[in-house]
Amino acid sequence: MRTGPYKLLRDFAQKYPNTRSALNHWYELISGRNFRSIAELREVFPHADRVKSWTVFNIGGNKARLIAFIHYGRQTVSIHRVLTHPEYDKWQP
Repeated sequence: MRTGPYKLLRDFAQKYPNTRSALNHWYELISGRNFRSIAELREVFPHADRVKSWTVFNIGGNKARLIAFIHYGRQTVSIHRVLTHPEYDKWQP
């Protein structure tokens, strides 16, 4: 799957360094695979949740939430936001 924009991950990790390795791990896992459905995605990311048209990933044992739009047919992942838990609790999809 193609992903973008990676800059959001770097910026978040700069602000919250304790998430860096988990974000890098997520990026490596998502970039190296072609998922055809949420069911296939959950084989690698069992805690990924659908929230309306978004997919929400738990990052680093609940250190952060990554919100992305996944187009399974085109094999693309668009990173929308990376949020702390308090920010996620306020987020309105």
